[in-house]
Amino acid sequence: MLVPQFTILYVANPARSALFYRELFGHPPVEESPTFVMFVFESGARLALWSSATVEPAVTQSAGAMELAFPLPDDASVDTEFAKWQARGLTILQQPTKMEFGYTGMALDPDGHRLRLYCPAPELG
Repeated sequence: MLVPQFTILYVANPARSALFYRELFGHPPVEESPTFVMFVFESGARLALWSSATVEPAVTQSAGAMELAFPLPDDASVDTEFAKWQARGLTILQQPTKMEFGYTGMALDPDGHRLRLYCPAPELG
């Protein structure tokens, strides 16, 4: 079975995005160049930031058509992390709220990529 472990976001300014995600994750990327930045996590998952001006083949869509979702253990953790995002001045799309799948809130990164914090509903655990 194929299981995706590597996400690439196309960004206008990799250096700016690298700083944003370095602060969000609390650790530096493992690779950083003017056109490409990569973070590697303990789980083995990877997140790359690739200059939208240098991607081959060329990018044909803009940000906002997907999201990075960050699961948290409880609603209070969602509120705590969300308050940090607000204090950093992230653009807020959705204040923390109960939805069918759990408790969630959403903000945007500098390129308009959606970032979701959530705690799954107990029955979805």
